[in-house]
Amino acid sequence: MKIGILKTDSVHEDLVGDFGEYPDMFQALLSPVDSELEFVVYDVEQGEYPQDLDEVDAYLMTGSKSSVYDDKDWIHRLSDFVRELHARRKKLVGICFGHQMVAHALGGRTEKSEKGWGVGAHDALFHRLPEWHDGEDPEFVLLVSHQDQVVETAPGTEVLAGSDFCENAVCQLGDHILTLQGHPEFIKAYSNSLLELRRERIGEDNYHGGKASLARALDRERVGDWIVRFLRS
Repeated sequence: MKIGILKTDSVHEDLVGDFGEYPDMFQALLSPVDSELEFVVYDVEQGEYPQDLDEVDAYLMTGSKSSVYDDKDWIHRLSDFVRELHARRKKLVGICFGHQMVAHALGGRTEKSEKGWGVGAHDALFHRLPEWHDGEDPEFVLLVSHQDQVVETAPGTEVLAGSDFCENAVCQLGDHILTLQGHPEFIKAYSNSLLELRRERIGEDNYHGGKASLARALDRERVGDWIVRFLRS
């Protein structure tokens, strides 16, 4: 299976040497699950797109420091591309910004949350276990880093998992689109570096709470397995 990674941001220049770019993080997450996966990167922030939708079997959209409602040409074009993928029922997985973009492009709404920043390790609970789920614990823990949240899902979307902080944490649309607010591709060291980098912006309470949360066990490999199961289902 060939996966097209829609790259919507670049890792901060001070961190890229240690952690790579976002597509590198996703390859590190998913390749151990399925060694036969191939990856093609499309830097959509720079206007790179496939010449044909069927160049790859499925798509995965990364997180971004941009907001999906920003008035930027590349975001408008990406919204059109998401609508095209949906019309063609191409498999798509959206992470953080990608999760929010699916809602934004397909008739839902994303906005800055009244609850403020979500940072560090957060848990969410499945309301219903989909076919691609492993059937184990319905609760899972992932690293997060976001101010925006999906406040209204696109028509036809099922909210599969959520929490008090983020009600729409995992969503599925039909059998072809899966989106997650959390970051299964993040490792703790990267999240810690982001907290240091953004300390002033997120505030001291979020900084210290986020740092303390990094002691929690994560379910990133488990979620990586879910993503591959979904893409292959």
